Amino acid sequence: MVKIRVLVIDDSALIRQMLTEILNSRDDIDVVGTAEDPFIAREKIKQLSPDVLTLDIEMPRMTGLQFLKNLMRLRPMPVIMVSTLTERGAPETLEALELGAVDYICKPKAKTETKLRIFADDLVSKVRMASTARVRPFEQNKTRVPVARSSATFSKVIAVGASTGGTEAIKELLTSVPENCPPILITQHIPKVFSTSFAERLDRCLAMEVFEAQEGMIIRSGCVYIAPGDYHLTIAKSGTKMVCRIIQTEKVNRHRPAVDVMFNSILEAYGPNVVAVMLTGMGNDGAQGMLKLKQAGAVTYAQDEATSVVWGMPQAAYNIGAVDELLPLQKITERMLWSAQKK
Repeated sequence: MVKIRVLVIDDSALIRQMLTEILNSRDDIDVVGTAEDPFIAREKIKQLSPDVLTLDIEMPRMTGLQFLKNLMRLRPMPVIMVSTLTERGAPETLEALELGAVDYICKPKAKTETKLRIFADDLVSKVRMASTARVRPFEQNKTRVPVARSSATFSKVIAVGASTGGTEAIKELLTSVPENCPPILITQHIPKVFSTSFAERLDRCLAMEVFEAQEGMIIRSGCVYIAPGDYHLTIAKSGTKMVCRIIQTEKVNRHRPAVDVMFNSILEAYGPNVVAVMLTGMGNDGAQGMLKLKQAGAVTYAQDEATSVVWGMPQAAYNIGAVDELLPLQKITERMLWSAQKK
């Protein structure tokens, strides 16, 4: 068996030991080294040629973000960020994903046996996923072209589901969308303390208004609604308007928010007047909901394998016949806007 070679980078000896013990307890993973700061890590990468790095954000001598930026420019490789689950740490974690990190995991706050076991299982799952992920090099100073208003009339809503790699894929998907776009509803697997920062980050760089969805928020054209972390985003009719309903029912497909919950709700609210898009992500959340939408007459697209960080959710939808067209990420925007137009 060829093992996944991991280098653990963290300034805390306790965290290095914990991560090493968790990963080495699995037969298919080998922690080949540890480093307490980025300078040591740089030398160990040269010596050990690891397959995956785990990287702390806050470290002495050089921040994890600066190290990641240099790494992705000079030697791109799969990186899992190990971050603190706080609102203060959310922007840094999202920046790490923008720089090219494959995924992140939050350090466990509680030290109960159950919490530690969940953390261990998540860490192992993410390292295994990262070892097969498609890593993109960091591109400095991407130019953003101003987006003109569209002359089209839209008659459908757009619904987007994503997970691993999705924060950047969503931004790329929406960068060329005009400010007078149809309503866009998004479920991205994300923790509660990160979803507000994610919505604010998109709002700053896109032409349309971007909101973290709130209970009773009216769904309008020119607006994007992001499911809040730890809550499902659903849609309901209120008088003559459609509004967001935020619910905290059980997790679906191990997730809350779940793409399937949103897709099922949108089908009930809008019927076939939906364009559904499945982006990069691990697992199969959203596949069954997308299939129901397609069977009802909605238009469905999924990101292809070549442009996905992890081709899990799109593949799951494609394999069960839920996808009308499989496309590279850069081609989905034009197709989904065309499909949403009033014909």
